[in-house]
Amino acid sequence: MANQDYHFDTKRIHAGYSSEDHFNAVNTPIYQTAAFDLADIDRARRLWTGAESAGLYTRVGNPTVTVLEQRITELDGGSAAIGLASGMAAISYTVLLLGEGGGNIVSASSLYGAAQESLTHFFPKFGITTRFVKNRNDATEYESLIDENTKAIYIESISNPNIEVYDFEAIAEVAHKHGIPVVVDNTIATPYLFRPFEHGADLIVYSATKGIAGHGNTIAGLVVEKGGFEYSKERFPQFHTKSYKMRDLQGNPRTPLEFAPDSPFVASLRIFYLEFIGATLGAFDAFLVLQGLSTLSERLEKQVATTKKLVEYLENKKEVEWVRHPFAKDSAYKELADKYFPNGAGAVFSFGFGGTRDQFKKFITSLEVLSYHVNIGDVRTLIANPPETTHTELEPHIQELADIPSNLVRISVGLENADDLIADFEQAFEKAFS
Repeated sequence: MANQDYHFDTKRIHAGYSSEDHFNAVNTPIYQTAAFDLADIDRARRLWTGAESAGLYTRVGNPTVTVLEQRITELDGGSAAIGLASGMAAISYTVLLLGEGGGNIVSASSLYGAAQESLTHFFPKFGITTRFVKNRNDATEYESLIDENTKAIYIESISNPNIEVYDFEAIAEVAHKHGIPVVVDNTIATPYLFRPFEHGADLIVYSATKGIAGHGNTIAGLVVEKGGFEYSKERFPQFHTKSYKMRDLQGNPRTPLEFAPDSPFVASLRIFYLEFIGATLGAFDAFLVLQGLSTLSERLEKQVATTKKLVEYLENKKEVEWVRHPFAKDSAYKELADKYFPNGAGAVFSFGFGGTRDQFKKFITSLEVLSYHVNIGDVRTLIANPPETTHTELEPHIQELADIPSNLVRISVGLENADDLIADFEQAFEKAFS
């Protein structure tokens, strides 16, 4: 958009799109094609060297996906973004690129289950290990785990499923002191509730499946780069290594920093990882994400308001042992949430079910409005038991480190009427404990 001063709600609808470039279509068209005409051999050379940016082959880029990439870049205030087939693809590509040649990641120890499991057992197969911080609120502990082989600090802006909030600026200060980037998974918050780049982050990853798309009908991931991070040659030689794949029009090999000075990370993901591993975001899926993104503010405003009502209701239920969300009256994260999340710290929370497993089974089967499945950020209100679903793959000692007790129940608040949700909870509790 020509005017960079437009507000968030204008950008979420218009950014990255000009109808004149798309046959005057009001909505972003779905470019359902595998490849694009190259026109002539000179243009083909320009496309393959990056001298011209346009459709080439959908595995590495598609106009529908490009609109989404440019829109999320605008909303987060970054330099570039790349759309991928899933949130885990976004996480995996980011970790693998940062850790090329081996090294370690310093990470918070309360994460989405698949992310934590991959950092614990999968990435070490590629020479990338993770050092988990026990005290996730202490920036000095992150610093104590950094050494010459550390490639990043990895955190979630709102942790899943504990709904913790950290002091991002303090953590970023530690990371930058040692010349390493901060990667923030901003899935629960979305750019509407939190803009990580404004608080020291260098890279953002999203499962756009969740709140950004918001309707539970597609799988998508995004990586957004802030730009301007100084990747040292000693710690990050991959950004200083010349490649013929990044050659110029004269055939001279270039480094990622030479090829794309403002976005070497996203350029490397597209030219190497997307090219060779191919976790491509399809045009139709990108279209669905764009449709969801256009109503992001209204959805989250209502979901956050309903979250507050549900938290207050559950805090007063004798069948509930505790509630985790900054809205909870005894939350340790109120002050940080007020600082970083003035519009509310998301619409996901957890509570401790104060009954037996059989009672919980009865509770789940008695629910009529809430849906029992493992997505979050849907228009539907969802309930899940992470210790036996999303985090069940984590070994007991890792669940303990992540502070996931066996009775933890996670709620992702949707768009239903709050009173109807409370009534559904009430009748399910009554049946489970009768």
